[in-house]
Amino acid sequence: MREKQNTEVPANNWETVKTAIVGGGIAGLSAAYKFTKENFHDFILLELESAIGGTARSGQNSFIGYPWGAHYLPVPFKENTELIALLNEMDLTEGRTNNGGILVKEQFLCREPEERIFYKGRWYEGLYLNVGASKDDKNQLEAFQKEIDFWVNWRDAQGRRAFVLPIANCSNDAEVTDLDKITFADWLRQKGFNSERLIWYCDYACRDDYGLKLEQTSAWAGLFYFCSRVRKSSAESQSFITFPEGNGKFVNFLHDKVKDKTRLKTIAIEIIPNENGVDVIYLNTETNEIRGIHAEKVIFAAPVFTSKYLIRDFKENAPDFVKEFEHNAWFVANLFLKDRPKDQFAKDFPLAWDNVLYESPSLGYVNATHQKGIDYGQAVFTYYFPMAGQNGRAKLFSLDWQELADVVLSDLSLAHKDIRNLTEKIDIMRWGHAMISPKTNFIWNDSHEKAQKPFRNIHFAHSDLSGIALFEEAFFHGLRAVNEILTK
Repeated sequence: MREKQNTEVPANNWETVKTAIVGGGIAGLSAAYKFTKENFHDFILLELESAIGGTARSGQNSFIGYPWGAHYLPVPFKENTELIALLNEMDLTEGRTNNGGILVKEQFLCREPEERIFYKGRWYEGLYLNVGASKDDKNQLEAFQKEIDFWVNWRDAQGRRAFVLPIANCSNDAEVTDLDKITFADWLRQKGFNSERLIWYCDYACRDDYGLKLEQTSAWAGLFYFCSRVRKSSAESQSFITFPEGNGKFVNFLHDKVKDKTRLKTIAIEIIPNENGVDVIYLNTETNEIRGIHAEKVIFAAPVFTSKYLIRDFKENAPDFVKEFEHNAWFVANLFLKDRPKDQFAKDFPLAWDNVLYESPSLGYVNATHQKGIDYGQAVFTYYFPMAGQNGRAKLFSLDWQELADVVLSDLSLAHKDIRNLTEKIDIMRWGHAMISPKTNFIWNDSHEKAQKPFRNIHFAHSDLSGIALFEEAFFHGLRAVNEILTK
């Protein structure tokens, strides 16, 4: 792909469809799903991997499913009607609240305890480190919450929220968008926040959703994390919908609807707009066969940066906006345990769904068996490590499996002395371009608007186009691209 070479397709290896979807992550799957809902079936979805779903894919062993990336979905606000329709179709809901919000069935909401944090040899409840907090720490946390409440309540002249999902519904008022011009670290400093615990909490948020450090993240993106899932001031964030396999549950549901239209192990080599539509040349990596598709339309549901390697016109002269889309690297490890680690102290807060290490560059791990209520015996821990900082991707790919496994086990040994003896197997996934980076001056520059515009019968659909790598954004853009095609 990076060699930017043209490839000839044998005459008998061409086929014709109305639409080709390139990319089988959530955006591509959502587009395919939308087509079928609209009774449009003349399409093909191409996915280069052997498994569908991109960073939302999952795995399965003999007793439990487990995530390889994204692992929850906050309950959407009532205004997000198309996403709610999906949840209804999956039979995850059971009606509405008095104010019109959806009710998700209890078994699909994250089971208690949700979160715990490890600090100086002990496990404590929650993600903010309350134990040992000084009066100043508590005052700063309270003041920070007031700032969050302000932005949760804020509305522009058109009644739009500052932060909401999908981002297309956010206000573009300058009072809000100016936050994109400074880092979250600078915003905290300007507000007088310097509590180590609060700074850690905000840095964790940036690493968790964006794979970035506090000093790298736009203040708009940092506040988005805390505000976009809160219905009204002082309310709790929306509950999490989750499954042992994480967002793989959604992937599998969407894929089941379009499985007959999906081709795995097919890597797009070149996308060529022409007078009649768009040609897609791809390689079947299993047979090593070059094939081609004559399509009227293409939905490009791959990361934006790949467009300069695939779209012929972009190979020759890529639009300036393409270089604005930067991604960061992660690795994810699934540890298969023959038993649970033993608590070091009787009063330690018990194993939760999300288990975070305060004094670690990792994000800790989620416990796949938690949601099933399996609290004893075998377990699968899914460990997340964002390569935040300079040259993260190069560093990640310089480490082999053994070196990465040592990182995981050494890190977790701080909290679980017996982790090496309990671990029977470790599988590791390196995500070189795991998610888009919402750095300063990115969310609200004009690159997203330009990147969303169709180019010669190629329509774009990916969470990149929002600047935030979330399920809701990928789903939105998949549906948006289909609507563009079907309404023309």
